[in-house]
Amino acid sequence: MTDESAVDITIDLDHAPEERPASSSRPVPWLVATGVTVLAAALGLTLTLRSGSAPACAAARPLAAAPPTGNATHSGKATFYDSKGAGGNCSNPAAPANRLYVALGPSEYSAAAACGGFLDVTGPKGTVRVLIMDQCPECAPGHLDLSREAFARIADPVQGLVPVTYRAVVNPPLPGPLTFRMKEGASQWWFAVRVGNHGNPLRSVEVRQGDSGVWQSAARQDYNYWLIDSGAGPGPFSIRVSDVYGNRATVGGVRLAPGQVQNSVVRMYGRGAVAATPRASTSARPPGSRPAVTPTPARRPVEVAKASAPTTGAPTTQPAGANARWCAG
Repeated sequence: MTDESAVDITIDLDHAPEERPASSSRPVPWLVATGVTVLAAALGLTLTLRSGSAPACAAARPLAAAPPTGNATHSGKATFYDSKGAGGNCSNPAAPANRLYVALGPSEYSAAAACGGFLDVTGPKGTVRVLIMDQCPECAPGHLDLSREAFARIADPVQGLVPVTYRAVVNPPLPGPLTFRMKEGASQWWFAVRVGNHGNPLRSVEVRQGDSGVWQSAARQDYNYWLIDSGAGPGPFSIRVSDVYGNRATVGGVRLAPGQVQNSVVRMYGRGAVAATPRASTSARPPGSRPAVTPTPARRPVEVAKASAPTTGAPTTQPAGANARWCAG
């Protein structure tokens, strides 16, 4: 007995189809039509892919992460939090004395590229200037998480969430000359420095041994230290700092003094933007202490793995464990 429910269709794209008599017992014109439709769809897909047309999802790709810069005004929303005195993911020694600061979402924090810059934020009650010092992992682009004090300047805290506009501050008044802090565990084989009081977001940090030699580019980390994994020598160093607007300053005589804040007399721009030798701060942090950079409990915790520098000998390669870094949990 013949099973008439099975139909075999062969499509040869290189030759014209044969003329076959239709079955008198079970006509199948709908099956042929369906096969042709499927074939056309397949060919259409192939032609589309071969023609280089971008898939529809390409248009939905997110823009590259970047901090707010220039004179553009952005619209968004603001909430508030309390760092409890800590300096946030930008590794500030502490929150600013005026308690006016902000945490940005990952795209605008941009792996610490925004650290040290300032924003003017306008809300229902007025405008406040805030220091960018922290990251808000759960914040979308345009969502600013202000300090409680900053939020109170622009809105009633009972509102909790308000619409705002904000813009970067270009060349803001500087809080003081440039400062430099070598990270715990820094050595001649592993260089790590944090630059403070630069006003605008930084573009690059370059280091060389002494006052001559080749400049080495340091790599910014998402906790706002600048690293040279292979080290830059025993110091003292010359450090050249450039910001996103083209301002540049060079400071000589920066010592390899882990954990200490070294204050220079060089400003990033304006009066005093000349090379000079920094002096150690009278309130320098002891070398073995940990910087207060852990975010508040509302933020993703940050933990530090301190590098271990050798106490004797002078190895020619980076010592084991020197590749310390901060890891977001």
